[in-house]
Amino acid sequence: MTIETNFLAKLRNSERPTVSFEFFPPKDEAGLETLRTSFAELQAFNPDFVSVTYGAMGSNQATSLAVVEEFARQVPTIAHLTCIGATEANIAALLGRYETAGVAGVLALRGDVPATFEGDPLGDFQHADQLVALAKQTSKLTVGVAAFPEKHPESASLAEDLEVLQRKEQLGAELAMTQLFFDVDAYKQLVERAQSMGLTLPIVPGLMPIANAKQVMRMADMSGAKIPQHLVDALNSAANETESRAIGMQFSIELGRELLTYGAPGLHIFSLNHHRAASELLHGIGLS
Repeated sequence: MTIETNFLAKLRNSERPTVSFEFFPPKDEAGLETLRTSFAELQAFNPDFVSVTYGAMGSNQATSLAVVEEFARQVPTIAHLTCIGATEANIAALLGRYETAGVAGVLALRGDVPATFEGDPLGDFQHADQLVALAKQTSKLTVGVAAFPEKHPESASLAEDLEVLQRKEQLGAELAMTQLFFDVDAYKQLVERAQSMGLTLPIVPGLMPIANAKQVMRMADMSGAKIPQHLVDALNSAANETESRAIGMQFSIELGRELLTYGAPGLHIFSLNHHRAASELLHGIGLS
């Protein structure tokens, strides 16, 4: 059984939820050492796969490639791939390199235009569904896509998002991974509406451990994810950072438990290249 079939089979198998982690390419040697240490520590959980992010318009392509190729030798690895500003030839070459490296799959994303970029980005792609189609036509890689429990920030509605997700599945997408969110009901609504439309691809929730409240709040604001007011109030009333961390981590643990009780196929942990919070989260949920 090939690696990509193996990890997809695990996602579709309801007997045991999968465990996976997201990492990002480091900016310097110190960051690379931290990443490698965290990656090694998290192998104790026998992750079913990991993913590695990819900068907007390929801004950190070389570093991302190096990390993907290193990790792919040790665990099934999904490489994030953004297409805006890219050419078909460039993407096809990159997909070929991923196949050669034994990468398990790609997460096909449109990507954002950097705030510092002036003008319209040149390239052959406008939307991620075009990338899905090209990946399926030119490679044998498993193709995943993004899903948004609280809708994409640029979308008019969740219904529009679901139509896009349906089109991506029709083009060959085999799994979806969500943006960060903090409301289990938002995930339930996404999954149930997708199923009512006939979608069958597993939708894996992305879970962000709230170990640093200010950092997570900032990321939530950037992505459009809503943090429950009761959690905001509790974090703001914390006496110190230690208490704030305890409140945030307990909320994250409870959210993870609720997602698995509902029937989520697994949990994809946004590690932020650190192992302590991710480990604490999984121990608390009972997935250690």
